[in-house]
Amino acid sequence: MLQYQTIPVTPFAQNCSIVWCDETRKAAIIDPGGDLDTLQKAIENLGLTLEQIWLTHAHIDHAGGTAELAERLNLPIVGPHTGDQFWIDRLADQSRMFNFPLSRPFTPTRWLNDGDTVTIGNSTLTVRHCPGHTPGHVVFYSAEAQRAFVGDVLFAGSIGRTDFPGGDFDTLIDSIKQRLWPMGNETVFIPGHGPESSFGEERKRNPYVRDLQF
Repeated sequence: MLQYQTIPVTPFAQNCSIVWCDETRKAAIIDPGGDLDTLQKAIENLGLTLEQIWLTHAHIDHAGGTAELAERLNLPIVGPHTGDQFWIDRLADQSRMFNFPLSRPFTPTRWLNDGDTVTIGNSTLTVRHCPGHTPGHVVFYSAEAQRAFVGDVLFAGSIGRTDFPGGDFDTLIDSIKQRLWPMGNETVFIPGHGPESSFGEERKRNPYVRDLQF
């Protein structure tokens, strides 16, 4: 069964998730935006073998530590979708803009598309392409654990920003309706910032999406 631990990193308190197969203790890390020493210590304390980096999108608070971590541990970088090449190319500019440690661009080992899967140990997750916040944003969904790692697509009580280059409100709403809701009301999601919630809870209470049907 898939297990996970979420650790807020960077001044933006971005939810970096360590996910692992409890049978093999093999792990992936989702969105290592920074604070790499803290993340590596957590992985060591959990007794895990980190094998992959998975990215939902390439904004600095989610992807800022990717190149360094991949180099430190010789890890493959999986994701996001090619639509985020623009943001990967501009990681150094993003670093300066938001006063983050300098981040280097990278080339993903594997780009992701809608309907792809990623596997860690004996656990397989489905990839959904969910543009709107960024053009190449993806979401990782574990049917067995009823968990979705949604980056900045959806939050408890809110949705992702769409005012950055490549963002689009209507596209984001369509991603939520067509890609997230079919995962089921009971699915718990881990957002890029803030507390966890469920799709059912957001469909009832989130003012941005509560009236969306699919």
